[in-house]
Order: sequence, then structure tokens, then C-alpha cells
Amino acid sequence: MGNVRLCRTFQTAPAAVPKDDSAKYLRSGLEAEGFQAPDWLVPDMEDGTAPDMKDEGLENTIELIPEYDFPGSIWPRVEWSYEDASFRDRGREQIDRLVAEIGDEIDGVVVPKVGRLSDVERAADAVAEAEAEHGYADGSIGLSVIIETARAKSDLRKIAAFGADSRLTALVFGPVDYTAELGGRDLGDGRPRWDGLLEELSNEASAGDLLSIGGPFDDLFKERAGLTYYNAEDYADQVEREAELGLDGSWSLYPKQTIQANTIHMPTPEELERDVSKIERFNEAKREGTGAVTLDGQMVDEATFKNFRNTVEQVRTIHETRPEQTDERYDEELLERALDLELSYN
Repeated sequence: MGNVRLCRTFQTAPAAVPKDDSAKYLRSGLEAEGFQAPDWLVPDMEDGTAPDMKDEGLENTIELIPEYDFPGSIWPRVEWSYEDASFRDRGREQIDRLVAEIGDEIDGVVVPKVGRLSDVERAADAVAEAEAEHGYADGSIGLSVIIETARAKSDLRKIAAFGADSRLTALVFGPVDYTAELGGRDLGDGRPRWDGLLEELSNEASAGDLLSIGGPFDDLFKERAGLTYYNAEDYADQVEREAELGLDGSWSLYPKQTIQANTIHMPTPEELERDVSKIERFNEAKREGTGAVTLDGQMVDEATFKNFRNTVEQVRTIHETRPEQTDERYDEELLERALDLELSYN
């Protein structure tokens, strides 16, 4: 399990579908390259796989993952439910099989439909038991949970605090189940956006040193004048809104969404040049012993400096695991400046 914390894209791929090649979409995700490859590929044995194909989905996941040198992280989504013990039992069985047979190949598991903190602790215990049973060090297999129930939302701060000292890695929003549980309605312009919840998710994840991931956007295609086309604009609007709120990444259901999310959650060359230049000039002023520093009309203090630094640190994190993306996106000289920069404020 890697130490780099990067999840611009959380792409779910049905682990089994009713086709001649039931692993078609999982195989496609594992074969993806460049900006089409998500940071996290999530083989989905829950909602994305039909009830009568769950077992086949588990077998596909166990069989295929070791065959590929996937550039990102692998996080299978298992079955679970805070209110149904039978789903939790299946989830425990799936976790046990995954750890037993491909524990070296996965970074963790994603557990959906968790309830209150006690249920998240129950999921963490299931992972810990599988680790111990199959000879893995404590904490080597991560846990991420989908916040999609009223109970989880009510205990969000407690769950995030638990995550600060546990294997919990990310909080992911599940708007479809959340809307259904609250009795929300689509009055003609889509489901509620839940901006307040997303802001809280971003805040609590940051407080608990966790990653925060936005929910799926399932209006993949539009039709106009007899032409069906990919709905790139509306998905980009959602991802940009999530990025503005400080979420670390976005949910992807489709390779084109992955390209967009990978790109939007990555500083543009103009952003990187702007912030690298400001840090370079700030560092020069420090060396000359200047007190207050004004850059491009902006007074720079520690808070503004941290915003400049965030841009550079995000690029460095991407470069550590996905250098083919940073090499493609940035001029070589600019990238070298970003990698060599002194980022200490004092």
C-alpha cells in the first residue's frame, strides 16, 4: 500500500455485467493509460453489479487485478448495510477473500451505506480481522466509506475524528442513496446538489487528515436535434464546484469523466506558473531580509503563502505517482522549478 495520498478520480467499474465478457468494464479500467486512468479504480461489487452476478464480480476482481500493472490505486467496493446484517456478512466474506487472495494488489476496500460511528468501526474491524487472518501487518489494508445515509451524516464529525487515528482513508459522498433516505425529490431539474453537505465533508475530512471525494454524476449523455452526445459541460461544472469546496477528487462513472476530473483537480500550467513565480519572489525577498512582501499588488502573509504552496504540493504529489501526466501537462522548465522550490514560509 502506497504512502502517496492522491485521489483526483474515484472511478467505479462494474465487476461483472451480463455480456460475453462479464469483466468488460473492469478490464477496460485496468487497461486505461494516461489521463484516462483514474487515481483510484474501484471494482464495484455493490450497486454497479446485478444481484445475481455479485459472486462472478468477486471472482473477476480476484482474477484480473494481478494481471495488470495499473498506474493508480485499487479499492474494491464491497457490499454492506448498516441496517441489514446479511449485507454485512457478505461484505465481510468479500473483504476476507480479497485480502486472502489479492491483498498485495489492493490498497484498501470501499464500504458503502455505513451508519453511525459504531458501524464504521465494525467495518474497520472486518478489515483488521482479514489482515490478521492472512498475515498482513495492521493497517496495511485501508478503508474508505461512502457517506450516503442520514446516520452517517449525523455522525460525520465523529467518523472523521475516528479516521485521524485509524485505517480510514477517505470519505466519499453517495448522493443517490442519501437523497432517497431523506425523501428528497427531483422537481424537474435534477436531484438536490447538497452543497452544504459537501462543504462539511471537505471540512471534516481535512480536520481528520482524510481525503474527500464528491458523488457520481450519472447524466452521462444529452440528446438534441436527434444527436446524442457526452455531457461534458455539466460534469465539468460539478467537478469544478467540488474543487472550489476543497474536495480532493470526484467520482467518475466513465472514461471521459476520468479525463475531466483528472484534469480539473490538477493545477493548470497558468496556475502553476503564477504560484511558482510568487513563491520564488517571496523566497528572494526573505533572503534580502524584507519584512512585508507585496506580490502583484497582493500582500503575502502565511495564509496566502499556503495557498501558493498547495498548488505546488499538488503537482509534486501527482508527479510522484503519475509523472507521465505532469510531463505532458507542464513545460519541462516550469516543472523543474516547481520540484526544486523551497516551500517553507519562515
